[in-house]
Amino acid sequence: MSSRLFRATTIALLGSVLFAGAPAFAETVLHRGNAGEPQTLDQAQTSINIEAFILKDLYEGLTIYDAAGKIIPGAAESWKLSDDGLTYTFKLRDNAKWSDGSPVTAQDFEFSFKRVEDPKTAAKYANILYPIKNAEKVNTGKADIKELGIKAVDDKTVEITLERPTPFFLELLAHQTALPVSKASLDKNGADFVKPGTMVSNGAFKLVSHVPNDSLVVEKNANYWDAANVKLDKVIFYPIDDQAASVRRFEAKEMDLVYNFSADQIERLRGAYKDQVHVSPTLATYYYVFDGREAPFNDVRVRRALSMAVDRDFLAKKIYSGSQLPAYSLVPPGMATYGEPSKADFAGLSQLDREDKAIALMKEAGYGEGGKPLNIEIRYNTNPNHERVATAVADMWKNTFGAKVTMSNLDVSSHYAYLQEGGKFNVARAGWVADYADPENFLALNLSTNKTFNYGHYDSKEFDDLMKKSYAETDPAARSKLMHDAETILMRDQPIAPFLTQADLWLVSNRIKGWQDNAANEHLSRFLSVSE
Repeated sequence: MSSRLFRATTIALLGSVLFAGAPAFAETVLHRGNAGEPQTLDQAQTSINIEAFILKDLYEGLTIYDAAGKIIPGAAESWKLSDDGLTYTFKLRDNAKWSDGSPVTAQDFEFSFKRVEDPKTAAKYANILYPIKNAEKVNTGKADIKELGIKAVDDKTVEITLERPTPFFLELLAHQTALPVSKASLDKNGADFVKPGTMVSNGAFKLVSHVPNDSLVVEKNANYWDAANVKLDKVIFYPIDDQAASVRRFEAKEMDLVYNFSADQIERLRGAYKDQVHVSPTLATYYYVFDGREAPFNDVRVRRALSMAVDRDFLAKKIYSGSQLPAYSLVPPGMATYGEPSKADFAGLSQLDREDKAIALMKEAGYGEGGKPLNIEIRYNTNPNHERVATAVADMWKNTFGAKVTMSNLDVSSHYAYLQEGGKFNVARAGWVADYADPENFLALNLSTNKTFNYGHYDSKEFDDLMKKSYAETDPAARSKLMHDAETILMRDQPIAPFLTQADLWLVSNRIKGWQDNAANEHLSRFLSVSE
């Protein structure tokens, strides 16, 4: 055997041995806690953030949020806005594809937006797209679907015309309601288009399995336009609303991310895990809503008295260990275009003075000591923090008014489904996280026309008229004044009682790279990686 042949044979054999002894390529998997089971994976029916976390991994809108919570191009590589601020023209990426390899088209977006606004769809978040010309009229049956201000100019060009200039419109397009649906898939599969093995998506990942209340698995979408930069092979979402169980799984290194852990654990967890504990201030409000359809909660005096009797400082400091702040306005602070929110008129009083006024108001309404009995049921979604808040509030109402207070709870999906479907209640816990950084997003919850999120069925022509004027006002200062006036009315009538300005609580394993806290609470898995 020649020396050259010997060397070649030796190298080949050595290579075979090395290859045979090498471990198989290991998948890069992100294990992600998600705080509850999603009600739906249909873009038109979604309403809560635990659904959004999943949907935004599966689908990509015209715009998206980057890791820092800033708006950047998504399925659209660019856009132009007309001089009058009314018409956006979006250019889709040439290489944007669905997970089945077919192209993402302008017609898909036109179809998807029309589907959301079609009254037959009964989309829960249809109002997100109301800035589009004729959207509200279409959604309320006052205009034909053909009149919606969106059209496919060609396969890769989407033109959207607005009712009025809307500075935050690009943020609306990053909302899960504005995610596209594959028209071909929906036409073929009907309601089954959301199922694993059937779903066709255009995001960084595709759905491969979903076992309710156990796990939901997505895998990297090889047809995604930026697949080369997606560092994860798989993301497993765990819908665990048991916060203690989530923390235990994090500590056992079974989960890399935990969303919304119990606030009373902050000090212990910081001691053990230091900078893996994230308390991130956000544009969000924790509040109780009163069902104004029935007595005594249809009496503004009763609502105001109940709200005044709640010691928000106690809730913030004792229940949430200082990770939340007392709130006396629905709109949270921190919006540059709005400034200081309009607080309830009792915000500046001491808690003792508030309680004295509350007792007098309740007596005037005919309830409490010497009056009619006050029976209250507090509903909340299953969560140790919410249970502790409800227990504390119940004690405050018992001690202040002699009320008989009971509590009931449901899992997060069932709780919000009950409220959104018009179920009757006394008092219910709710929270709102900004979909976009504008006060309208919070105030609009209480419009009489908001059939999905106006849980307490508040109906005030005075409030509605001010909000209507704000929609037509193009001067920023004048618009802000109208919304402040509207919030003043809201805080006077107290259809909702704001308790806390929230922060997002996350446990983020030091294995995770690319994580950035942000006020939008947007954390797409495509921007994350996992290291051993």
